[in-house]
Amino acid sequence: MRAPLRSPPGPGAGGHHQVLFAVAECVPFVIALLVLLVELTPAHVVYTGPLLVATPALAAVTMGPKGTLAAAGVAVGVSVTTATHNQAWGGQQVYTNFLALFLVSLASFMTSRAARTRRESELNQVRRIATAAQEVLLRPVPARLGPVRAASMYLAAETGAQIGGDLYDAVQTRYGVRIIIGDVRGKGLPAVRAAAVVLGAFREAVHYEDDLVEVVNHCAEALRRDAVVARAGRPGVDDDLLEGFVTAVVAQIPDSHDVEVINRGHPPPLLLHEGTVRSLTPTAPLPPLGLEEFISGPPGRTDRYPFAPGDRLLFHTDGVIEARDRDSTFFDLPEAMATMRDHTRRAFLEGLRQALLHHTEGRLGDDVAIILVDRSEDAGPPDSDVPMT
Repeated sequence: MRAPLRSPPGPGAGGHHQVLFAVAECVPFVIALLVLLVELTPAHVVYTGPLLVATPALAAVTMGPKGTLAAAGVAVGVSVTTATHNQAWGGQQVYTNFLALFLVSLASFMTSRAARTRRESELNQVRRIATAAQEVLLRPVPARLGPVRAASMYLAAETGAQIGGDLYDAVQTRYGVRIIIGDVRGKGLPAVRAAAVVLGAFREAVHYEDDLVEVVNHCAEALRRDAVVARAGRPGVDDDLLEGFVTAVVAQIPDSHDVEVINRGHPPPLLLHEGTVRSLTPTAPLPPLGLEEFISGPPGRTDRYPFAPGDRLLFHTDGVIEARDRDSTFFDLPEAMATMRDHTRRAFLEGLRQALLHHTEGRLGDDVAIILVDRSEDAGPPDSDVPMT
């Protein structure tokens, strides 16, 4: 999610690295072009053989096996062209250059292929670890939770990513079904750590705190303690990097036909009732978790809304409503929800996924997390919590 309390950052280190990497990929071909220009001019008396032989080795550093072969092919083409233009065929130097070019190209190709295989193996290992972490941190919500039916969906904005700063969970307790969905400021491992801290506190507190406000307070206190530990373990680090916050919505669905909600700076849930979509906007807005110093009055209270049988409740992160098309038009979630009001939960989430990817042309700007809850007439047995696949 974006950090609204800070000014827009300039180009990051990742962008500079990408530019440098792109420039490095062009170096072998630039060298080959310079050699060609030198050899086709009166300056061809300058010995350029070592420069041309080095191009496959340079390509192997920044490009894969195909790029290395391409650089070697260009080097051979330049060598043949210059030898023909300068009528150098038959000289020992030409054949020595070709032999050196062949040996360096072969070694560079084999090295590049071995490096590619090693990187793919390491990447597969990281993906397996991320998948295991996702199963612990962002497990699918049970399909049956007391008086409701639920489903969840998570879409990572970054290609190949499994988890990020979004968090969610739904737990059946003696107080009713309790749900949390949130979004951590920032990205990367610090965001994953903050998400794990909040989820851990939520999963513990929901079973013994009868007051939903106290559940939220436990999450906030856990986040504060973690920030203190992180600051103590990293002296000299800018406090702004450690003092993050988490927007969150925590809800409780009892057996009665209503839902209790506490919103801590998060996009409000949407309620679909008889074909009409309504936003459950908080009556007294509160700051995100981690910014408790901005609460001037009582620590907060729950807002209660009707949630009757047949109604549908959608919890989401801002990655959904801030998804844009090429004209910077935001995704219209209420309209999509109303359009698919007759869909099953699985069909609704799949339709929403396709609509999001179509709207953004497959380029999500932020991670997306969604919990979909239907109030059912048939509560079903309390232990029938088979998760959706």
